[in-house]
Parts: sequence; structure tokens; C-alpha cells
Amino acid sequence: MSLIPSALSRLSLAAALWAFTALPSLAEMISVTHASGTTQVERDPKTVVVFDLASLDTLNALDVKVAGVPSAPLPDELKQYAGDDYDKVGSLFEPDFEAVNALQPDLIIVAGRSQPKYADLAKIAPTIDLTIDNAHFLDSVEANARTLGQIFDRQDEVEARISALEQSVTALQGLTENAGTALVLLTTGGKVSAFGPGSRFGNVYDLYGFAAADPGLDVGTHGQAVSFEYILKTNPDWLYVLDRDATIGQTGTAASVLLDNDLVDQTTAWKKGQVIYPDGGLLYLTTGGLYAEQALVDQVAARLKGEAKD
Repeated sequence: MSLIPSALSRLSLAAALWAFTALPSLAEMISVTHASGTTQVERDPKTVVVFDLASLDTLNALDVKVAGVPSAPLPDELKQYAGDDYDKVGSLFEPDFEAVNALQPDLIIVAGRSQPKYADLAKIAPTIDLTIDNAHFLDSVEANARTLGQIFDRQDEVEARISALEQSVTALQGLTENAGTALVLLTTGGKVSAFGPGSRFGNVYDLYGFAAADPGLDVGTHGQAVSFEYILKTNPDWLYVLDRDATIGQTGTAASVLLDNDLVDQTTAWKKGQVIYPDGGLLYLTTGGLYAEQALVDQVAARLKGEAKD
């Protein structure tokens, strides 16, 4: 028997080798622990659906491409996602499951507003829940950023941004040490709510270091409804005011107009011009994102150093 392979055998062997090399390599999988459990996720997934704007904020800062986003009000740095280049997959609260299915995503990201839909979305594709733990805010922000850095192979950039944020927070705490008291307010529909330490917007006290003008405020999601008389009685040295109506594009009296009255005008904060109007899109929509947190810290620091006025 001849040991020299026939032409047919050589062709069969070549075809087999081509078929083997043409097979796609198996994706590397990593185990991701998140707020709703543990999920096996493909490293560097190609088709990503994001319902959480804080995660979108971080991914945008890391130059990670996404395919699907919710239809929602967006801060200026994320306005491009309102365009037709990105599939719309529902709202911040309610997914359009048909649209999600059509994309056949490799990864879905939820958090906060979309967290209740985690289980339903996890039936479609690997899903992670990056809901922020407000009781350990900065640690939670950093853990989420590191999770995204691991998934998308952006670890070095994430660590650089975390280091910069921590340095900025430390510097801000040095500025607030002797800045006096602060009161966080939210205005909407002509009404005012106040937020204290441990609340949704408690970073002003818990992270930035301002002393609370009223440490006993309700820590509920929507804060505590307050009157102008209350604001005068509390008499903070600084006011930190979120205009919700302006943030979400809703018609309403501007916060600066609503608060400019005979009672609030008598507070130390108003008389000294020590009123900070944070970027509402960052604070209300994308809080917890790496870019958002850095920008919010920088804004307060600039005001305390007298480098900027609202």
C-alpha cells in the first residue's frame, strides 16, 4: 500500500483543516457578582443593552460602544444616545422586551429604576444589576466601575479615574471642613423637599463633608416636604438645590425663582450668595457614574474656592 496520500485524501485533509481554523474561538467567560446575584458574562461583549444611565455614563467615559439604550432625558454628555444610531429599548422603568430580543444582546445592564425587571431580562441574555448601595456610596460606585472595567478590559483606565476621584473627594473634604452647614433641596411643581444625611442626595454631607443643617431629616427616596419657613428656621450656610423640573424637561417655576422670596432671602446662604445649583442631569439621572461623580465633586470644589458662580 502506498504511504503517499492520494489527491483526494489531501483535499479532504485540507478541507478539514480549513473548517477547524474557520471555527470561531470560544468566548472567554467571567463570573460577575452584582446586586442581584452572580452571572457568567462574556468578556468584552459586542452587543450591549444598557438601561442604567449611571452605567452608560461610565461606559461612555471608557469609550465602550453600546447598542441599545432607554428613551429618557439625558444629560448633555450623553445626548448622542438620543440619536438613531442607538436602538431604543424601552424606558428607564419599562423595557421593550421585543426590541431587546431583536438585538440578541450579549449583555444587559440594569440598576436602580430598572432593577425590578432584572429577572425578566435575565431570561433573554446575561444580565447584571449595578444598583448603587447608598449606605456605601463611593465604595459601590468604585465596585461597579471595576466590574465594567473587568468586563470590557478597561481596568487601567478605571483605576486611574477612581484614583483621581478619590483625590478630588479628599481635597473637597478639606474645603468643607470649615464651610459651615448645608441643606440639600429639590424643587418640582412649585414644591420643595429637603434631604438629609444617608438620603438619596446625602453625598453633600456623607461624602463631601458639609455639616448637616438638619441632621434629623427623613432619608426617604423623595425626601421630606418642607416650607420656606422651615428653610429660614434651619438657616443653612450653604444651599444645594436640584431643579427637577428643568432636569427632566418639565414645565415649572425655576428653582432660583421659587426660592427667591422674603423668607429664604433672609438665610445666610442666600444673603452670601452661597447657593449651588448642581448639574441636574448628572445628579438626578447619572449619579453613580464615574464621569458624573467627578464632575459633581469638581463643581462644588470650584464654588468653595470661588472659581465659579451659579
